[in-house]
Amino acid sequence: MSEVLTPQQVKVPGTATSKADAIREAGALLVVAGAVTEDYIDAMFQREESVSTYMGNYLAIPHGTLDTRDTILHSGISVVRYDTPIDWDGNEVRFVLGIAGANNTHLDILSKVAIVFSDLDQVEQLRAAPTGQAVFDILSAVNTD
Repeated sequence: MSEVLTPQQVKVPGTATSKADAIREAGALLVVAGAVTEDYIDAMFQREESVSTYMGNYLAIPHGTLDTRDTILHSGISVVRYDTPIDWDGNEVRFVLGIAGANNTHLDILSKVAIVFSDLDQVEQLRAAPTGQAVFDILSAVNTD
C-alpha cells in the first residue's frame, strides 16, 4: 500500500460549516483522486447513520459501508482541516479524513492515522500547519508499507 495520500488530496482550510457538508467535501476529494465513485459518498452517509465516525482529538473519519466496496476503485485518503470547528454530534472536529480501503486495506490505513492522531503534539502540529503541503508532510507516514 503506497500513495493513498497525495498533496492534492489535502484541503486547508475546508469550506464546510456542517457535518453533512464536511462529509461531502472529504468524499469529493476522494472522487477527484479517482479512489472512489460518486456513490461512495452516499455510502459514507450510510455509515454515519449507523455509527458516528468521530474518533476524538478533533478527528472524524467518514468512510463507506462493507456492502458498498464496489464503489472503491483504489485505496485513498482525503484530508480536510477546518479553521472553524465542525459540530460532529456535539464534538468539535477540525480534521475530516475520508478513507476508502480497497481489498480490506482500511484497517492498515486506520491504524496509521490513529498513531498520528493519538499523539497530541502531532495533532497540534497539524492544527498549526500553515499549508496543505505542511499537513501532507506530517501525515505522509500513511503512505509507507
